Amino acid sequence: MPITARLIRITDAFDPRIVDYRDVRDRDLKGRGGRFIAEGAVVVREMARGGRFAFESALIAENRVPAMADWIAGLPEDVPVHVAEGAVMDAIAGFAIHRGILALARRGDPIDPVALLSATRPDALVVACFGITNHDNLGGIFRNAAAFGVAGILLDETCCDPLYRKALRVSVGAAARVPFARLGATEAPQSKSGDACELLRAHGFTPLALSPRGRRTLEEAAREFGGRRALLLGSEGPGLPAAVMDAATGVRIAMHDDFDSLNVATTSGIALYALTRTAQG
Repeated sequence: MPITARLIRITDAFDPRIVDYRDVRDRDLKGRGGRFIAEGAVVVREMARGGRFAFESALIAENRVPAMADWIAGLPEDVPVHVAEGAVMDAIAGFAIHRGILALARRGDPIDPVALLSATRPDALVVACFGITNHDNLGGIFRNAAAFGVAGILLDETCCDPLYRKALRVSVGAAARVPFARLGATEAPQSKSGDACELLRAHGFTPLALSPRGRRTLEEAAREFGGRRALLLGSEGPGLPAAVMDAATGVRIAMHDDFDSLNVATTSGIALYALTRTAQG
C-alpha cells in the first residue's frame, strides 16, 4: 500500500479517532491499561528493530512523514497512521511535540524473572535495580545496559516504569529492547525482591552490589569472578537495601578520597564498562 494511501488526516484535536493521544501527560500518569506511548523517531525505530512490542497506532506531524516513510511502510497494514499539522498535534497532546512522532504500543505479557535468567548465556551480565524511582536515571541505566550488551534487567517492586514515555525516551528506545522483569512478578520460588541474591545464585550469577562501602574494586571483582555476573544498583542516597548488601559481594568505583557520590545512571555506565572490558582483556 502506498504511504499516502494509508495516512489518516486529522484536523480536529477532538477527533474521536485519536482519543488515545489526547492529554498525553495526564494519561501517562493515570496509566493506559496495558499500553504505552513512545515518542520520537529514534525510539520508535528501536522498538521496530527489537520487535518485542506491537504498535497499535501512530500520530505523526505532517512535516515528519517523509523522514518516517520507511518506518510507516514497515508497519502492519491494520495499524492506523494519523497525520496532523503541528498546531493540531500539540493541541491533541496538550504540549508541544517537538519530535513530531507519537506511537501507541501494547505491553504484552510480563517476562518471568526466572525465565529471563534461565535463558541467558553462561557468561551473561545482568543488572538488578532496587528503588530506582527517577525516570531519567532508569532510562539512562537501560541505555548503558544496551551499550554494553547486558542480557537483561531485574527491577524490584519499587522501581519506576521503564516504558513510561520519559524513561523510554531517555533510554533512546533501549527500554523496549533490553529484556526486563519485575522481581515478584510471578509466584515462582525465589522470585521476590527480598530473595534477589538467592534467585541470582540459583541461576549461576555472582551478585555484585555496587556501593562506596564495597570491599573490592570493580576491576578486582571482574578478574576474580567469571561466568554469569549481576550488577546490583540502588537509589541515590539510601543505596541498596541492607539485606541485599549483606547477601551480595560489595564492589566499589575507586574515586577521590573526599568525594564518593555519582549519579546512578553514570555509575552504571562506569561499572558496566569496567566489568565488560576486564572480562575481555
